Amino acid sequence: MIEIKLNRLPHGDGLPLPKYATEDAAGLDIASAEELTLEPGARHAFTTGFAIEIPPGYEVQVRPRSGLAIRHGITCLNTPGTIDSDYRGEVKVILINLGAERFAVARGERIAQLVPAPVLRAQFTEEMSLAETARGSGGFGSTGR
Repeated sequence: MIEIKLNRLPHGDGLPLPKYATEDAAGLDIASAEELTLEPGARHAFTTGFAIEIPPGYEVQVRPRSGLAIRHGITCLNTPGTIDSDYRGEVKVILINLGAERFAVARGERIAQLVPAPVLRAQFTEEMSLAETARGSGGFGSTGR
């Protein structure tokens, strides 16, 4: 369990804080702080009315809600989106309407979920060659044939 500090912004008054829908849920549901209708093919960065302080060594991933995706074709772009531990601005969710119908997002509607995750740091070293594998340099779709 990690502690993530949250600062509610003025336009976030009255909105629910991020919360788990069930005891074993991996993601915390978050709500939209604004009302807007997404036309088919349209995208918008929805405000949430809060900013967060993530402890160093962690990130928070922004992920779509499966119900919105299957019922309406609404999903998040840049998924999973990453909120870095040094970001202090408002959390926003980029939604796109991949459905055939207009979709109205109401203020307070659950639009995405947040999943905290540890971050591993990497350092790249340049090498003249890499170790061989059975797959080798086979690209997209090259496995399972």
